[in-house]
Amino acid sequence: MSHKSSYDLAELALKVDARVQGDQHYRVDSMANLQTATSNQLSFLANPSYAHHLETTQAGAVLLTEKAAEQYQGNALVLTNPYLGYAILSHLFDPCPIPSSGVDQSAVVHPLAQVDATACIGPNVVVAEGARIGAGVRLDAGTVIGADTVVGDNTHLFPNVTVYHGISIGKGCIIQSGAVIGGDGFGNAPGPNGWHKIAQIGGVIIGDNVEVGANTTIDRGALDNTEIRDGAKLDNLIQIAHNVIIGEGTAIASCVGISGSTTIGKRCIIAGQAGFAGHLTIADDVQIMGQGTVTKSISDPGVYSSGAGSVMPAREWRKHAVRFRQLDDLAKRLKKLEAGRS
Repeated sequence: MSHKSSYDLAELALKVDARVQGDQHYRVDSMANLQTATSNQLSFLANPSYAHHLETTQAGAVLLTEKAAEQYQGNALVLTNPYLGYAILSHLFDPCPIPSSGVDQSAVVHPLAQVDATACIGPNVVVAEGARIGAGVRLDAGTVIGADTVVGDNTHLFPNVTVYHGISIGKGCIIQSGAVIGGDGFGNAPGPNGWHKIAQIGGVIIGDNVEVGANTTIDRGALDNTEIRDGAKLDNLIQIAHNVIIGEGTAIASCVGISGSTTIGKRCIIAGQAGFAGHLTIADDVQIMGQGTVTKSISDPGVYSSGAGSVMPAREWRKHAVRFRQLDDLAKRLKKLEAGRS
């Protein structure tokens, strides 16, 4: 199966509650940015710094705000939020094939697993005993679903996703290739003869409309569950440790690490390479800037930063590093000078 080949502007306007400027019967068959779009393509303007490209774009139509449309003579879909409109319409032009429902002959589905007739089970997929696969679910090649795991309706797991036993994944989720859901948390107790592994007997609960990026890992809980709540968006290469809770609508960028039993609130934005210590509580509506190091709980909404600042030439950085090491000595000398004056 494949997507429809083209759409007229009137059809697209209905999908994003837009007003058509120009020819409502004009047809487009794909999307592109303003600089490269051709006459059969739809484009958009979300960042005002790109507005000058409207003068030269060859796009067949452009998603624009009312203000921007006043300065544009071509076909347009006029709406309040062009970027959101682009996000919605992009799915119409996604070239990713849509397979038919059914179970591939090479898949291994346990007789006591429940697979909805409308699900698509791809080549070499394994579905273990007691698993439940909902309506419209898509499990791409090589994906493994563990025993007693539930995958909600219309969720899509891309190739080679591994979901361990006793995991719950909600409706409308997207799990990208290489993600591992429900692996053991890093639990070890020290003893006289070395480390003793702690059995991780909790699970993972993923809510509805959650996205998990490629090669992201979400560990199962030690006792209670690790939770990724509705609408959360996780980028690639993120580590979520055991018993972490991610609140509704929170977005986390690549290479973030969150230590065990930390709770992150609703609608937070976590930029790339941020790191969190364990057993913290982060309030709703907190934004952590790139490479932020979070070692204490945050109780108030707002934007928080840490780190060593922007990259600089190595020679200059070494000078700063030397001065940083001298700060304690300078502070002591200053304290002595101030004491001598008093």
